[in-house]
Amino acid sequence: MRRLPFVFAALIAFALSATAFAQDSKTLTVFAAASLKNALDDINSAYTAATGVRVTASYAASSALAKQLEQGAPADVFVSADIAWMDYALEKKAVADASRVNLLGNKLVLIAPRDSKIADVTIGQNFDLAKLSGDGKIATGDVQSVPAGKYAKAALEKLGSWTTAAPKFAMADNVRAALLLVARSEAVLGIVYETDAKVEPGVKIVATFPQESYPPVIYPVAATAKANPNANGYLTFLRSQTARTVFEKYGFSFLIKPTS
Repeated sequence: MRRLPFVFAALIAFALSATAFAQDSKTLTVFAAASLKNALDDINSAYTAATGVRVTASYAASSALAKQLEQGAPADVFVSADIAWMDYALEKKAVADASRVNLLGNKLVLIAPRDSKIADVTIGQNFDLAKLSGDGKIATGDVQSVPAGKYAKAALEKLGSWTTAAPKFAMADNVRAALLLVARSEAVLGIVYETDAKVEPGVKIVATFPQESYPPVIYPVAATAKANPNANGYLTFLRSQTARTVFEKYGFSFLIKPTS
């Protein structure tokens, strides 16, 4: 009789543990580049409707997310806006290499506020971005860490425009923050992804950067090292025709053959 309380307590603990596991197995946490928000929100809703698995997405700069994973932040899937930060996460053993795939592509564009007089800019070698911006600021992601900023700097260096334009840059924590600076007319120009510009009514695209001026914009995706089993199904869904249709609707290019 004296053992009954212990057994009863153990049964309660087991039941609570099983319930927590069941709840966890029905949820996924996705760390994704800020530029993916609109498309991935739609895809996550479709995935939940199809499977009953709830997806919580955390959007930020790929650099910030990779470092959070390195520090042990709980997540099941990582979608980076460039290869370098996925490589970083792999180096830190935060993602599972076998699950990794280069999923999406994007383009780099020059934007201005919707009511700006700047329009139809031709981007070529030695184009004078500094002069074009006048007394205003140019917004993009931090050129040292945020993928959009790194791509922007690479393009401007290739075109011979970086040195004069650099002092005019307003560096944002992520590409969506840079987009908002332009939409609010706090910056007269911005360099973001084409997909960002398409979802923000407060801006307009005034030029597209030559694709040969910067490294290809590639979004790799992978399960994290501590992902729950549902991550595999989610990754399969991201590679599906259903997901492809959504991604392409928002302007991303789909880099692989759909799984279904």
